[in-house]
Amino acid sequence: MTESGDPHNLELPELAFVFSEAMTEGQGVHANLVDLTDLTLFVAVAEARSITGGAERSALALASASARIKGMEDVLGVALLERRRRGVELTAAGESLLAHARVVLHQIANMQGELSAYARGIKARIRMLANTSGAAEHLPKALASFLAKHPTISIDVEERESAEIATMLASGAADIGLAVEAALPAGLARFPFCADRLVLVAPPHDDIARRRRIAFREVAERDFVGLVEASALQSHIATHAAALGARLRLRARLQGFDAVCGMVAAGVGVAVIPEAAARRCGRAMNIRIVRMTDPWTSRRLAVCMRRRSALPRPVQHLADHLKLFART
Repeated sequence: MTESGDPHNLELPELAFVFSEAMTEGQGVHANLVDLTDLTLFVAVAEARSITGGAERSALALASASARIKGMEDVLGVALLERRRRGVELTAAGESLLAHARVVLHQIANMQGELSAYARGIKARIRMLANTSGAAEHLPKALASFLAKHPTISIDVEERESAEIATMLASGAADIGLAVEAALPAGLARFPFCADRLVLVAPPHDDIARRRRIAFREVAERDFVGLVEASALQSHIATHAAALGARLRLRARLQGFDAVCGMVAAGVGVAVIPEAAARRCGRAMNIRIVRMTDPWTSRRLAVCMRRRSALPRPVQHLADHLKLFART
């Protein structure tokens, strides 16, 4: 263990020793009691805040998932989850394990990806996290030109909420991110990338379609069209609805802003989406765009990462390339 005794500061070989020590102490040698399937499941449960949800994400039966979590707690000698009526919450030990598990799984995924990539002539793989609008609207053109210039580098882009992006970057579970700047802690390096205003889109015949500006509280009780439940943006909007004491009445959940705008144009409901997506869809669909007055709808995105000296060279190249596409 590190000199400070802080488990958060463990290097990977030391972490493996801790698992091994926990598995053997007082009960003889038992191999594979905490394995990669366990760690993958635990991360899925932690992110879903539900054993049922984590089991589904991990393609495990609920009984098997519950037994694995209980087995991890028995082996490590500490409670990892607090079971509640509506899901689970992580204990302090669970939060620590989550941070370590993300690093371990990220390193193993990198190892597997890089080794298989060598067989295809690809020399490096970058894991990038982005919020919903960043991944869908702001990154594709920049990433396409980067990949064209660097044929031996590949990029995996994963959608996450901005606060989670910051946490995963700080823990080493991802290489680089695009997130709402206001959600980033001081410890992360960043540079401004673009504005990311959220707007309301409405059917052309709706009364609010004639409004120039509107507050979210004025429409919170309306029928909505939204993104799928796993969407980071949809979770963000639901959080602000809850702050108003409202629960969004979603008539339809769809994958992608084009599908959402298609439903809005058909009169199913209204939607809150990035202005960039609304203007793009508005060129082909009969929808109306109304600016929102709420401060949380006016955002700026920033490219974020750990300190530059700690980044692999391909990630440094990507950061430099993204600066060329920044619109400040």
